[in-house]
Amino acid sequence: MGKRIVVNAGVTETRVGVQEGNLLTELYLERHRQRSIVGSVYKGVVTNVLPGMQAAFVDIGLHKDGFLYAGDYTINLSDYARAMLAGGDEEGDADVDVEDLGTRPAAAPIEDMLRKGQEVLVQVSKESLGTKGARITSFISLPGRYLVYMPQARHIGVSRRIRDERERDRLRAALRALPLPAGGFILRTNAEGKGEAEFANDVEFLSRLWAQIQARFASATAPAALHEEGDLTFRVVRDLLSPDVDEFVVDAKEVYDKCLGYVEALVPALADRVRLHEDRAPVFEAFSIEKDIEKALRRRVWLKSGGYIVIDHTEALVSIDVNTGKYVGKRDFEQTVLKINLEAVGEVVRQIRLRDLGGIIIIDFIDMEREEHREQVFKALKRALAEDKARTNVLQISELGLVEMTRKRVRQDLRSILSVQCPTCRGGGVVKAEAPLAEEIFRAVRAKVAAPDAPAGREVVVRVHPDVARYLEGEGREAIERLGALIDRKVTVHAIPNQPDREAYEVRVRVGGAGAVQ
Repeated sequence: MGKRIVVNAGVTETRVGVQEGNLLTELYLERHRQRSIVGSVYKGVVTNVLPGMQAAFVDIGLHKDGFLYAGDYTINLSDYARAMLAGGDEEGDADVDVEDLGTRPAAAPIEDMLRKGQEVLVQVSKESLGTKGARITSFISLPGRYLVYMPQARHIGVSRRIRDERERDRLRAALRALPLPAGGFILRTNAEGKGEAEFANDVEFLSRLWAQIQARFASATAPAALHEEGDLTFRVVRDLLSPDVDEFVVDAKEVYDKCLGYVEALVPALADRVRLHEDRAPVFEAFSIEKDIEKALRRRVWLKSGGYIVIDHTEALVSIDVNTGKYVGKRDFEQTVLKINLEAVGEVVRQIRLRDLGGIIIIDFIDMEREEHREQVFKALKRALAEDKARTNVLQISELGLVEMTRKRVRQDLRSILSVQCPTCRGGGVVKAEAPLAEEIFRAVRAKVAAPDAPAGREVVVRVHPDVARYLEGEGREAIERLGALIDRKVTVHAIPNQPDREAYEVRVRVGGAGAVQ
C-alpha cells in the first residue's frame, strides 16, 4: 500500500490523517469554531511600535494583536524570494536568479516606517502559539494548485522537491510563455509534469484574487479580514492530493460530496481516488489511525526490535532519546547499536512529522564509536527528513551521538492541540483536553447505537468526569443536541462523583423509561 488520505468529519472537528505504508505520518485537525488563519490576509491597524524589539503589534480583528517584525515589513525583494523559496513548508528552493529581482533599501528602523494608527496590509505566517499572537508579514503569498503567487517579487522559482534540471527548465519556460501579472511565482511540487493549460488557470485565479484583496483593502475599515484561507478539506485537496495518493477516504456523505467537488474542480484526473467510507467501524479505527494518535501522545515509543525512543518537551527545545531497551543483540555490540540507531531514524522522523514538532530538536542516538557508523546514521536521517514538507536544518552528528536540528514551526504541535496541562500535577503530565475528549465520546456514542446488537432504547446516557460533564453541558450543549439529532435519540450527560480519571467515561443505552441501562 502506498499513500492514503483519510478524512473524519466529526461533530465539532474535522481530522485528516495521511498514511504511508499503512502508518500514520501526518495528522491535521481543524475545529469548526477555530479554523486555521495561516495564509489569511487582513487590513490591520498598528497599535504599538516597539523600537527596542524592532517589532510592532497590529490589530487584525482577532483576540490577540498580530506580531510584525521589522524584517517582515521591510526586507529587500531578493531576501524575500530566498525566504519564500527556502522557508516555505513544502515549496522551498534555493535556485533563484536574484540579480533579476531588483531590490529595495535595506530595512530601516521600524519606528521610521510604522506609527501607531497606521493601516497595513498583512498576512498571517504563523498561528498564535501560547500567549503570543499570530506572526504576520506584509509580503503576501497566495497559493494555488500548481503555483504560489507573490505580488511583491519578480522571479519564477521552482520547488526544491523537483530535482530534474530539464524538468525545472521546462516548467519555467511553460510559465513564462503565459501573460503574467506583475509579481513573481513559485512552481509547486504538484506542477511537475504539468503545462501551460494548468498554469494558466492558476495564474488567472490568483491574479483575480490579488485584485480582489487590493479592492477590499481600499474600501474596508481596519481591522478587517480581506481573504480567508479555505477550510481544511479544501487545503488538503489543493496541497496534499497528488498522483501518488492511492485513495482519498471520507466518512460523511456531505463532506464527501464537498471533497469530490474540490477534486473535480482542481484535479479531475484523480476523482476516481475519492470514496465514501460506509462500513460500520469508524473510519480512523478501520485504518488503525486512532491507535497511532494515542501513541503520538505518549513519551515512549517502542521500536520493533525492542528498543525505544523517549520524546520530552521543554521550554527551549524537544529532546528525543534513543535507547536499546529489550534488544541486546547477539555478538557485536557496535552492530547492535548501529541496528537500533538505524531503526530509530525512521520512527524518529515519523514522530516528528506526526507530532508536528518544531523549533530546536535534539536527537540523542546511542553512542557510536566508529565514524563510519555515525556517518551511516546521519545519511539515513537526512534521507528520511527529505520526505518532510517542513523546512529542516540538521547539523552533523557529534561524537556523543547528538544531532542538533531545527524544524520550521507554523502551527501548534499535536500535543498542544490534543492536551492541556494536568490540573493535579501542574505540568508534570498531560491529559486530553475537553474538546477532543468530547469528540471521542461522541464517536463512542455513534458506534454504540450503530452496533448490530445495540439496544433499542430511545435515550443514551453518558457518564463522565465532572469537569467533562460541565464542558458538555456548557460549551458542548449545542454539539450534544446535534449528536442527538444525528442518532435520533436523546443524549443525557451524568457526572461521576469523585471520579479520579478525567478521561474515563461510560456510554449506555436506557431501555424502558427510567429502567435499566445497557
